[in-house]
This record gives sequence, structure tokens and C-alpha cells, in this order.
Amino acid sequence: MAGYGDFSMFYDRLTENVDYSQRAGYFSGLIQKWVQRPVELVLDLACGTGSLSVELAQLGYDVIGVDGSEEMLSQAMEKKFDRQADILFLCQDMEDLDLYGTIDAAVCTLDSLNHITDPEKLQRVFNRVSLFLAPGGVFFFDVNTPYKHREILTGQTFVLDLDDLYCVWQNTSSDGETVDISLDIFARESQEDGGYQRYMESFSERAYSHEQILEFLEKSGMELLAVYGDDTMEPPVETSQRWIYAAIQSNPR
Repeated sequence: MAGYGDFSMFYDRLTENVDYSQRAGYFSGLIQKWVQRPVELVLDLACGTGSLSVELAQLGYDVIGVDGSEEMLSQAMEKKFDRQADILFLCQDMEDLDLYGTIDAAVCTLDSLNHITDPEKLQRVFNRVSLFLAPGGVFFFDVNTPYKHREILTGQTFVLDLDDLYCVWQNTSSDGETVDISLDIFARESQEDGGYQRYMESFSERAYSHEQILEFLEKSGMELLAVYGDDTMEPPVETSQRWIYAAIQSNPR
């Protein structure tokens, strides 16, 4: 995520299909179900342009939003002021998370963890989240499944054609596990001349198995509470494209 530069200007337009209010409600429901302690401070890890952070704040949580991209956080700050939301945004890479104290819950959504393709770095993310979770605090996160990478994303090209924005999203993979993503974005410069400016962005996502995720959790001192499929409260099935995990801080302090 830290590599997002020009893409930050278009991220919200290209993800208009995401209902952040609904997602905030979904994760709030998980928080109320699994965190058996008063929940005040919530971390939104890899918060991007802050859409989920704002919605969580509107639900009454004190929110810290962390992202590695200054450009994405610039967009988040605008939303914070527009919505008059009391949110602390910090520019940090996930594996270098450094907070001022403990948090009651953490969320990391929209396959942000898949963007970390080095397992050692991903282990450090889990370690840092575990370090700052209060006893009994819970980490909620989602990941794209190996099935989605193998059957849905690999080799596919997606086109989004808006009035003033045109995007070609291409996915390639040599192993079906890591998907290399390249974006060609054409943005209209003005209504008068009709010209377009081209922007390019590239990044990769890696799919991790359920067994790998359990190992990350165990090594970090967290314990699995539940796993759900595709933003539901039901267990995942073979064709689930997204797994949602709840893991509790289990190390005594």
C-alpha cells in the first residue's frame, strides 16, 4: 500500500462499489460479538483514504487510522475535516506499527494484508498488532482467498469506464498464488479541451492459506476465535472469495 501515489487521487472513484457504511456496521457487529471488554479505541490498519475510519468514528468509536502512503492519508485528512470526525491518522508501514498505548480492537480490511507478499513481513504485522492489543483485545481482518486468486483474478482484465475516468486493470500470475496487478488510468484534465492524462500504478497481492494464517496468529500470541466467508456470519465454503478472521490477544501481561 505504501507505493500508492497517483492512484490515491482516483482510489475512491475506482472503489465506489464498496459500501463503507455497511462494512463499518459489519465489523462493529463483530466487535460487539467478540470483544468482551469495553471498546473505545479501535485501530483501522491500512486505512487508505480513511472511508472506513470515518464510518467507524460515526458509530462512536475512537479511531486511529494507520497507512503507509502519505498520499492516501492526505485524502483521509480531507474526509476527516469534511465529516468533522475525531480521528488520529498516522503514516506508518504496517510492519512498523508504533502506537502510544494499547487498543481494544483492530481492523484491517479490503485485502490489505494480501499486499504484503513477504511472509516474514506479514508475520511482523501480526506481531505488532498483537503487541498493541490490550488483553482480551481482538484483531479483525479479511484476506482474499487462494480460490479467488486462482479462479477469479489470475489472467483477468477489468475495465472501468466513467464519464471522466477510464481504467484498465490487468492481473497476471505465474503461480496462481501471487497476482501482479497493473493499472492504466486515463483521467480527463478538463471539460473544455477533453484531453486525458495517463497515470500508471502497479503492485502485487499474495494469497495465503488458512494454515499459514493460523501459524502467523500463533507465533504472534493471538488465538483464532472465528473465521467467516464473504462478509457474512457464516463459515467459509470452498468457493469463498474472502475470509474474515477474528483473533484474540491471548498472551497474559
